[in-house]
Amino acid sequence: MRGMKPTSWGIVAIACLAAGVTAWVVSRPAAVPVVAVTESALAQSLVFSGRVAAIVRVELGATVTGRIAEVLVREGDRVQAGQLLARLDADELQAQAEQAQANLELARARAGSQQELALPTSQATLAQASANLAAARQEARRSRDLLARGFVAQARVDETERAVQVAQAQVDAAQAAAKVNRVGGNEVVQARLRVREAQAAAALAQARLQQTRIVAPAAGRIVLRSVDPGQIVQPGRVLFQFAAEGSTQLLAQADEKFLGLLARGQTAQVVVDAFPAQAFAASVASIAPGIDAQRGTVEVKFAVASPPPFLREDMTLSLRVEVGRKERALTLPAGAVLGAGSEGRVRTIADGRIVEQPVRIGLRTLERVEVLSGVARDTLVLAQPLAAEPGTRARAVSGR
Repeated sequence: MRGMKPTSWGIVAIACLAAGVTAWVVSRPAAVPVVAVTESALAQSLVFSGRVAAIVRVELGATVTGRIAEVLVREGDRVQAGQLLARLDADELQAQAEQAQANLELARARAGSQQELALPTSQATLAQASANLAAARQEARRSRDLLARGFVAQARVDETERAVQVAQAQVDAAQAAAKVNRVGGNEVVQARLRVREAQAAAALAQARLQQTRIVAPAAGRIVLRSVDPGQIVQPGRVLFQFAAEGSTQLLAQADEKFLGLLARGQTAQVVVDAFPAQAFAASVASIAPGIDAQRGTVEVKFAVASPPPFLREDMTLSLRVEVGRKERALTLPAGAVLGAGSEGRVRTIADGRIVEQPVRIGLRTLERVEVLSGVARDTLVLAQPLAAEPGTRARAVSGR
């Protein structure tokens, strides 16, 4: 050492200083940005792509074979319930309906005549026959008295007895006629049955005549027209496609992982790609009970209470569904929370070192996460938890 040069002492001193600085730097706590747990309003939304569909799209056609005489609507027309859309040539069916109506009126007239004429006539005939029978019997008694006193022959008595038999037969016939013609009798029943038969025939003819008129089943819109005047149509051929008014619905495929967040009645804001500045409201109407195994999605249907006039079937659109809202929630920036689902982790500084703390998660958005438990309000947590491992010495600096 006695022979060491002054320059050597300088090098040793510099080395010791460098070692000290290095040790100080290594042992110095790392500066880590932190953010505080704050209270704020939080609304969680899910965004889906979807399309416009109609709950009721009816295919309308004729139920009888005939020639189209008139078509009164075009594609896109809005129609009211019962409005005439097209009419078939109905001359033959009109004649059949008029003939059936005439047969009905004739049957009713005959039934009325049965009640008004046949019954009184049969009753009068019965009364006359009964009077004749009484007279014949009286004459037969008188003849028998005269025979006993010897004033007439046996032949005269026999003749009066035959007259009684004839009168009795006439009474029996008149009674039978009166029976069938009185209310509930056979002739009356048959007359009523003929009226009912004529009524059924007239109703059938009228129904066939009405089948020549193709009408709208409800208020709505003509989606497709595939018929023109002069064409011969048959049952089963589609002439119009009709979408009922007020039945517009939206369909979306949601990832199955969101199934637990969706519920009927949740509100949604809808934006159609073709009209991005005209958003409108919808609500969740139903959630399919099954999952599409190939795509891992569930079909969600949305009801639209007041469809905008520009809405068309099969339009592409975006839906933002609000699945949860809290006016006062403890929240952190989404990047400050590790993990997914309802269980998460945050990293804090305790006693100068980084520690990891489990937390329970509520609502989530792209920007913020609700913390249900695990940390209190104003707790400072690492803004970038993956930047420093647990156990590392650290000091907090305000995050951005």
